[in-house]
Amino acid sequence: MLRSLDPYRLQVLATYENETSKEIQAKINAADQAFKTWRVSPLEKRSLLINKIAALMIDRKQQLAEIMAFEMGKPITQGLAEIDKCITVCRYYSDHIEELLADRKIETDALVSVVRKNPVGVWLGIMPWNFPFWQVFRCAIPAIAAGNTFLLKHASNVTGCALLLEQLMKDAGAKKGIFQVLQISSALVEDVIQHDSVRGISLTGSESAGRQVAANAGRQIKPVILELGGSNAFIVLPDADLNLAVEHAIIGRFQNNGQSCIAAKRFLVHADVFDRFIELFKEKIEALKMGDPLDPTTYISTLVNQDAAEAVQSQVNDAVRKGARILCGGKYQNAVYYPTLLVDVTLDMRCMTEEVFGPVAPVMKITSLEEAMEISNNSRFGLGVSIFTQNRDAIVKKVDLFNEGAVFINSLVKSDTRLPFGGVKNSGYGRELSIEGIDEFVNRKTIFIS
Repeated sequence: MLRSLDPYRLQVLATYENETSKEIQAKINAADQAFKTWRVSPLEKRSLLINKIAALMIDRKQQLAEIMAFEMGKPITQGLAEIDKCITVCRYYSDHIEELLADRKIETDALVSVVRKNPVGVWLGIMPWNFPFWQVFRCAIPAIAAGNTFLLKHASNVTGCALLLEQLMKDAGAKKGIFQVLQISSALVEDVIQHDSVRGISLTGSESAGRQVAANAGRQIKPVILELGGSNAFIVLPDADLNLAVEHAIIGRFQNNGQSCIAAKRFLVHADVFDRFIELFKEKIEALKMGDPLDPTTYISTLVNQDAAEAVQSQVNDAVRKGARILCGGKYQNAVYYPTLLVDVTLDMRCMTEEVFGPVAPVMKITSLEEAMEISNNSRFGLGVSIFTQNRDAIVKKVDLFNEGAVFINSLVKSDTRLPFGGVKNSGYGRELSIEGIDEFVNRKTIFIS
């Protein structure tokens, strides 16, 4: 049984029956059959479908944002912004499908030598609850654009989001089998991965889930895309525009109630501007409006459940035991965690070594870029880093020394449809979005004609 629970009102929204093995098999068969015709469909037809999906998302934006607010507590204005981002990814792949999938001609000793992008088959997407639509769209849309079919195993607590998305795809004109939701528990995922018709897996989730899925797929010699956790450093140097830095720090740490893999999670601020940064940051944090996620003025609402709040509290308690001070927040009620600012943090604290999946900002004083770089790199994660300075040229020369999937200068780390997104180390492998994102879903086939 899959259960959807409103974490703000603590009410059960709906329950869903797990699909049987026979039903799962039927959906995999439908995906496999649909692939046979979709793989050879004209690019114009694929572009038209994706455009229709975008058009329906515009029409249903409020409904989609509201289901996120109910199922996982996303503030409604942030939910609307998430749907806008999904529309953007549709427009990008629809508008650029021909150039993204075009043959690449290479001069060799052959009469003709070409690299052609062919679809692979049925892809399984295993997606998390924190961005219930965006996480799906950034892999499903390029996969479908490339000519594959897609099976979605969504997080069980956002089954309502998944089913609304499945209905939207059907209403847009997606033929049977192109996009389907599997209503299954995590225990059955391994069986789906092992199915001969499933040719690739894309997972966004925790480190432990990534290890398990990668190991299962590896035994089947199947490609995997992993987008896992992060503990991004947010570095503020002495010449930074502090107002700009604080503006991005608020969004980077507290958007989506702090539940984002690419959130700023370790703040490294130079001693020369530390006190002023803390003053400005604390003022902005305390001004954040907390409340009902359906209220358009709410910025901070609820974590996904009380267990998540308790996990964050455990990390905060560890920091306090080791000498950190709480300047604001540091407490929770049910699943609501109050936005928290920690100072006097040290590198042995869990808030600096683990991913904190909630609205907690630990701020550490540093004395040089080199020190900040060492701390930033000293993490098992490698998703992204933000650096704030007015000396852009100096930082650009250091970019290659950061062990990250992305380096953002004077901006928070974020995903952009036009740029590849992904990490290194325990943050995963493979890339989503842009041309690199669609290339993950194709067989780059060499054609050699003498």
